[in-house]
Amino acid sequence: MNDMTSGKGVDTVPNTDQPQGTGSIGRLLLDAGKISPADAEKIIRHQRQSGQRFGEAALQLGLVKPEDIQYALAQQFDYPYLLPGQGNFSPELVAAYYPYSEQVENLRALRTQLLLRWFHTGHKALCFTSVMDKEGVSYQTANLAVVFSQLGERTLLIDANLRHPRQHHIFNLGNRAGLSETLVGRAKNTVCKIPAFVDLSVLPAGAIPPNPAELLARNTFGELLRELADLYDIILIDAPTLASYADAQNIAALAGGAVFVVRQDHTRMAQLETAKKILQGTGAQLVGAVLNHF
Repeated sequence: MNDMTSGKGVDTVPNTDQPQGTGSIGRLLLDAGKISPADAEKIIRHQRQSGQRFGEAALQLGLVKPEDIQYALAQQFDYPYLLPGQGNFSPELVAAYYPYSEQVENLRALRTQLLLRWFHTGHKALCFTSVMDKEGVSYQTANLAVVFSQLGERTLLIDANLRHPRQHHIFNLGNRAGLSETLVGRAKNTVCKIPAFVDLSVLPAGAIPPNPAELLARNTFGELLRELADLYDIILIDAPTLASYADAQNIAALAGGAVFVVRQDHTRMAQLETAKKILQGTGAQLVGAVLNHF
């Protein structure tokens, strides 16, 4: 990696039409199509005259935007995220497309709390559920999975909502085999690696079965979680509504803990108290609640 603290000699080479090093700011900007080889020559000449870093010189010449430099720096520091339009993921994946937004800063704060309260105490899996429908559980788990993977944690997101699955849409995985087929032994190796994020994998729901509660109550789901715990540091489970279906109760019991996702001006306190009592009956720990502002 280039010395980011030195003002002179960074990303420059003699007699070439592009900056040096596959990990350099210049190379990353070239690969992303943000500058042309001719632009790189102009930037290198200006850099030599001014003693600036490559990115600073490019900005001063007006050949790139600040967000272009942010993107290249993120690649240098192994902090993967995407430019709008890359990856063909859902726009809901704000952690992938807008990593410096206030919304994603809140997700990072939540990540820290979960690490301290749950994952650093020896747990691997955590269930995310809600009191009512349309609270934003899939949105929260998808984005949390991204920010955990950006931390370098081997992260697996399981879509265990076998009634209304959404993760295959969010991550553009198509109609493929997933959790339901795995639980009945019809498919193996259904975990999908997400190439855009080095440490992120997703186990989609697969086909919607006629008996989701029974499938998730089988020993095979618990065995699967134990096997996956040997492969991943963080396992986030997207579960259906707790009060409406027995599915989430089984998932929470196997994970050992759950987080409630509640929606501002939508979730009712009485229903939240009811869901809390249901969760306590499973023996799972209520790790906390996340408030969605939408």
